[in-house]
Amino acid sequence: MSNDITRSGSCLCGGVQFQVTGEPLRVGLCHCKDCRKTSGSAYQAFAVWPSQAFESTGITNSYGGRSFCPTCGSRLPTVGEEEVEVMIGGLDVAPTEGLEPSYELWIGRREHWLHSLPEARQFEHDRVVDDSAADDGEPEAGRGPHRKSA
Repeated sequence: MSNDITRSGSCLCGGVQFQVTGEPLRVGLCHCKDCRKTSGSAYQAFAVWPSQAFESTGITNSYGGRSFCPTCGSRLPTVGEEEVEVMIGGLDVAPTEGLEPSYELWIGRREHWLHSLPEARQFEHDRVVDDSAADDGEPEAGRGPHRKSA
Protein backbone atom coordinates (compact mmCIF):
# COMPACT_ATOMS: atom_id res chain seq x y z
CA MET A 1 0.00 0.00 0.00
CA SER A 2 1.24 3.49 -0.81
CA ASN A 3 2.25 5.94 1.93
CA ASP A 4 0.15 8.63 0.26
CA ILE A 5 -3.14 6.78 0.81
CA THR A 6 -5.72 8.94 2.57
CA ARG A 7 -8.56 7.50 4.61
CA SER A 8 -11.50 9.65 5.62
CA GLY A 9 -14.00 9.30 8.40
CA SER A 10 -16.79 11.13 10.14
CA CYS A 11 -19.31 11.03 12.92
CA LEU A 12 -22.82 9.71 12.26
CA CYS A 13 -24.35 13.15 11.60
CA GLY A 14 -21.41 14.35 9.47
CA GLY A 15 -20.72 17.37 11.70
CA VAL A 16 -17.16 16.19 12.32
CA GLN A 17 -14.98 15.06 9.42
CA PHE A 18 -11.43 13.71 9.66
CA GLN A 19 -8.75 12.12 7.54
CA VAL A 20 -5.48 10.28 8.07
CA THR A 21 -2.72 10.00 5.50
CA GLY A 22 -0.19 7.21 5.10
CA GLU A 23 0.16 3.89 6.83
CA PRO A 24 -0.76 3.50 10.50
CA LEU A 25 1.95 2.86 13.07
CA ARG A 26 -0.06 -0.07 14.42
CA VAL A 27 -3.53 -1.62 14.41
CA GLY A 28 -5.10 -3.43 17.33
CA LEU A 29 -8.14 -4.64 19.22
CA CYS A 30 -8.92 -3.79 22.83
CA HIS A 31 -11.20 -5.70 25.18
CA CYS A 32 -10.78 -3.37 28.20
CA LYS A 33 -13.75 -2.07 30.19
CA ASP A 34 -13.41 1.48 28.86
CA CYS A 35 -13.34 0.39 25.21
CA ARG A 36 -16.30 -1.93 25.76
CA LYS A 37 -18.31 0.83 27.43
CA THR A 38 -17.48 3.59 24.93
CA SER A 39 -18.05 1.38 21.89
CA GLY A 40 -21.09 -0.50 23.18
CA SER A 41 -19.45 -3.64 21.83
CA ALA A 42 -17.40 -6.55 23.16
CA TYR A 43 -14.19 -4.91 21.89
CA GLN A 44 -12.87 -1.89 20.00
CA ALA A 45 -10.85 -2.01 16.77
CA PHE A 46 -8.48 0.92 16.25
CA ALA A 47 -5.48 2.11 14.27
CA VAL A 48 -2.81 4.56 15.42
CA TRP A 49 -1.19 7.18 13.17
CA PRO A 50 1.36 9.90 13.91
CA SER A 51 -0.47 13.11 14.89
CA GLN A 52 0.92 14.96 11.87
CA ALA A 53 -0.93 12.51 9.58
CA PHE A 54 -4.31 13.59 11.02
CA GLU A 55 -6.64 16.46 10.10
CA SER A 56 -10.16 17.21 11.25
CA THR A 57 -12.96 19.76 11.03
CA GLY A 58 -15.98 20.27 13.26
CA ILE A 59 -16.74 20.73 16.92
CA THR A 60 -15.92 17.95 19.39
CA ASN A 61 -16.33 17.37 23.11
CA SER A 62 -14.45 14.95 25.31
CA TYR A 63 -15.00 12.83 28.39
CA GLY A 64 -12.27 10.87 30.10
CA GLY A 65 -9.81 11.78 27.33
CA ARG A 66 -12.07 10.35 24.60
CA SER A 67 -13.55 12.61 21.94
CA PHE A 68 -17.11 12.51 20.66
CA CYS A 69 -19.51 14.56 18.53
CA PRO A 70 -21.71 16.75 20.74
CA THR A 71 -24.59 16.45 18.24
CA CYS A 72 -24.83 12.71 17.53
CA GLY A 73 -22.56 11.26 20.25
CA SER A 74 -20.30 9.30 17.87
CA ARG A 75 -16.86 8.37 19.17
CA LEU A 76 -14.13 10.29 17.37
CA PRO A 77 -10.36 9.89 17.12
CA THR A 78 -8.37 10.43 20.30
CA VAL A 79 -5.60 12.93 19.60
CA GLY A 80 -2.41 12.87 21.64
CA GLU A 81 0.75 14.94 21.32
CA GLU A 82 2.50 12.35 19.14
CA GLU A 83 -0.22 9.93 18.04
CA VAL A 84 -3.88 9.78 17.10
CA GLU A 85 -6.03 6.72 17.74
CA VAL A 86 -8.75 6.22 15.12
CA MET A 87 -11.63 3.81 15.69
CA ILE A 88 -11.76 1.69 12.54
CA GLY A 89 -15.57 1.79 12.57
CA GLY A 90 -15.40 5.58 12.20
CA LEU A 91 -13.78 5.34 8.77
CA ASP A 92 -16.09 5.96 5.81
CA VAL A 93 -15.07 3.00 3.62
CA ALA A 94 -15.70 -0.56 4.77
CA PRO A 95 -14.29 -3.07 4.71
CA THR A 96 -10.98 -1.40 5.40
CA GLU A 97 -8.02 -2.59 3.38
CA GLY A 98 -4.62 -2.96 5.02
CA LEU A 99 -5.83 -2.38 8.59
CA GLU A 100 -5.45 -5.86 10.03
CA PRO A 101 -4.85 -5.92 13.80
CA SER A 102 -1.42 -7.13 14.86
CA TYR A 103 -2.19 -7.26 18.58
CA GLU A 104 -4.98 -7.54 21.16
CA LEU A 105 -5.15 -5.79 24.53
CA TRP A 106 -6.83 -6.85 27.79
CA ILE A 107 -7.37 -10.39 26.55
CA GLY A 108 -8.58 -11.52 29.99
CA ARG A 109 -11.74 -9.53 29.27
CA ARG A 110 -12.23 -11.06 25.81
CA GLU A 111 -15.60 -12.82 25.51
CA HIS A 112 -15.27 -16.61 25.57
CA TRP A 113 -17.02 -16.85 22.17
CA LEU A 114 -14.36 -14.65 20.54
CA HIS A 115 -11.13 -16.31 19.48
CA SER A 116 -7.71 -14.69 19.48
CA LEU A 117 -6.59 -13.38 16.13
CA PRO A 118 -4.07 -15.67 14.45
CA GLU A 119 -0.58 -14.14 14.36
CA ALA A 120 -1.66 -11.25 16.65
CA ARG A 121 0.38 -10.53 19.77
CA GLN A 122 -1.66 -10.99 22.94
CA PHE A 123 -1.38 -8.63 25.94
CA GLU A 124 -2.97 -9.17 29.35
CA HIS A 125 -3.25 -5.41 29.81
CA ASP A 126 -1.90 -2.41 27.88
CA ARG A 127 0.64 -2.89 25.12
CA VAL A 128 4.30 -2.89 26.08
CA VAL A 129 7.09 -1.52 23.92
CA ASP A 130 8.08 -4.08 21.27
CA ASP A 131 11.30 -6.04 21.63
CA SER A 132 14.00 -3.44 21.10
CA ALA A 133 16.80 -1.68 22.93
CA ALA A 134 14.14 0.48 24.58
CA ASP A 135 12.07 -2.49 25.75
CA ASP A 136 12.14 -2.64 29.52
CA GLY A 137 8.94 -4.67 29.73
CA GLU A 138 6.99 -1.70 31.04
CA PRO A 139 3.78 -0.41 29.45
CA GLU A 140 4.29 2.16 26.75
CA ALA A 141 3.69 5.62 28.21
CA GLY A 142 3.85 9.21 27.06
CA ARG A 143 3.38 8.34 23.39
CA GLY A 144 -0.14 9.57 22.84
CA PRO A 145 -3.58 8.22 23.68
CA HIS A 146 -3.54 6.47 27.03
CA ARG A 147 -6.07 3.97 28.32
CA LYS A 148 -7.23 4.04 31.92
CA SER A 149 -8.94 0.71 32.38
CA ALA A 150 -9.98 -1.46 35.25
